Amino acid sequence: MEPVVGATPKVVRSEEEWRAQLNPAEYAVLRQAGTERPWTGEYTETKTEGVYECRACGAELFRSDTKFDSHCGWPSFFSPLAGDAVLLREDRTLGMKRVEVLCATCHSHLGHVFEGEGYPTPTDQRYCINSVSLKLVPSE
Repeated sequence: MEPVVGATPKVVRSEEEWRAQLNPAEYAVLRQAGTERPWTGEYTETKTEGVYECRACGAELFRSDTKFDSHCGWPSFFSPLAGDAVLLREDRTLGMKRVEVLCATCHSHLGHVFEGEGYPTPTDQRYCINSVSLKLVPSE
C-alpha cells in the first residue's frame, strides 16, 4: 500500500507482522486495498447496535446509528464516528476517480466514500466499507 502523504499512523507494524495478525482475506483488503465480493460480508445486513472498530488495530470507526440500507452489497454508513477516525485519499485505480477510506490509526484500507447519490441521509454520503475491515462490538 502507498503511504498516506502528510499523516503518520499511530499503529505501525511490518508487513510480516500484519500477515501474522490478519487472515489472508483480511490482509488482502486491509493491507493491499482489496475488496470483498458484494453480499458476502458479515455485516452487510446487520442491525445490531454497537460500534464498528478497525479489524486491524481496534480503533473505533463507525456507530451502528449511522449505518443504513444502501442495497449495494457492502455495509454503508453516512458518517464516520468522529472527524479524525478515518482518512480520505484520492484513488484512481480501476480507471476511475474515487475516494478511498482508510483507518486514521493504522492506515488500513476500509473501502470508499461516495457523495451525491441521493440517499435520504443527513450527509448524502455513503461510506461503502468492507465487512472484513470491521469488527462489531455490540452495545451492552
